[in-house]
Amino acid sequence: QVQLVESGGGLVQAGGSLRLSCAASGRTSSTVAMGWFRQAPGKEREFVATIIWDGGSTSYADSVIGRFTMSRDYANKTVYLQMNSLKPEDTAVYYCNARVAFTSYWGQGTQVTVSS
Repeated sequence: QVQLVESGGGLVQAGGSLRLSCAASGRTSSTVAMGWFRQAPGKEREFVATIIWDGGSTSYADSVIGRFTMSRDYANKTVYLQMNSLKPEDTAVYYCNARVAFTSYWGQGTQVTVSS
């Protein structure tokens, strides 16, 4: 089993920044990748960013390119999502995801609210 704990959400004005963290624990030795997804009210969960655990390469949704940066602390099994130039449409619950071997794990989510 893998446990994921997110933190760092909150309320911010448009144009502001937030940094989300996700700490993984448990059986993480076979981690393939970690990612961030988000779900706004009334919408489906959508991909935001992902990082390949061993190589560190990243990819992003088109809507966040140039504004969000995902990084990882390999030793501490933690990933981060630095979110700059936030927009009201970024308002959502942000979920951390880990792909470990052939299983996908999810965190409990953290709320990000961007006011206009």
